[in-house]
Amino acid sequence: MKTQTIGSFGEDAAAEFLEDADYEILKRNFRLKIGEVDIIAEKDGCTVFVEVKTRKSTAFGEPAEYVDSRKQERIRRAAACYTDVVNNNVRFDVVEVLYEGDGEGMRVTRINHIENAF
Repeated sequence: MKTQTIGSFGEDAAAEFLEDADYEILKRNFRLKIGEVDIIAEKDGCTVFVEVKTRKSTAFGEPAEYVDSRKQERIRRAAACYTDVVNNNVRFDVVEVLYEGDGEGMRVTRINHIENAF
C-alpha cells in the first residue's frame, strides 16, 4: 500500500479525533520548502501544530519515536512561518495512529494524542 494513502488515512483519523476533542482544525498539510505541518488546530486560544504518525504495528517502536530532532526542527520552522511562535500561545503535539487492514478495509485500532510532545 502506498505511504501516501496510509498517511492520508492517519491524518483523517487524527483530524476527526481532534475535532471530537473540541479542537478547531485551522489547516491541514501546511507545506513549505523548509518544512511541513500535518494539522494546525486551535483549542482554548492555543495554536497546536500536530505531527501525525501512522503505523500498522509497534514492532519497531512507538510511532512518536519517529519524530526525531531533525523532523521537529522542520516542523518548528514551518510553524514560525505560519504564526509568531515566540509571542503566541503555541504547542507541538504528536498524534499516533495505529491501524489494521488494507485499502478499503483499513480501520483505526488505537489513537494516542501526546500533548507538548516536543
